Amino acid sequence: QVQLVESGGGLVQAGGSLRLSCAASGSIFRINDMGWYRQAPGKQRELVATITSGGNTDYADSVKVRFTISRDNAKNTVYLQMNSLKPEDTAVYYCNAVLSFSYGGFKGYWGQGTQVTVSS
Repeated sequence: QVQLVESGGGLVQAGGSLRLSCAASGSIFRINDMGWYRQAPGKQRELVATITSGGNTDYADSVKVRFTISRDNAKNTVYLQMNSLKPEDTAVYYCNAVLSFSYGGFKGYWGQGTQVTVSS
């Protein structure tokens, strides 16, 4: 069994910063891509940022320059540093990880989500 546990969400004023963390635990053979997604009320879940096991990153246009994704492979943890937050960044943020298994298969896992609220 694999679990992704997020932390670091909360309430912040516009222009402020937050740092999200997501730690993977359980029966882990190898973690491939990790990423952050978000879902605002009444909207579909959208990609925020992803990072490969080698450290290559990709960002949604709306968060480029303001957000930074990173990971610590030794700790099976991915981070999202969010700066210059805007009210439109308000959403539930979800961590995602794609794991490989020793027998050759792979599967994606989701965290439970953490609320980020940015007040104007």
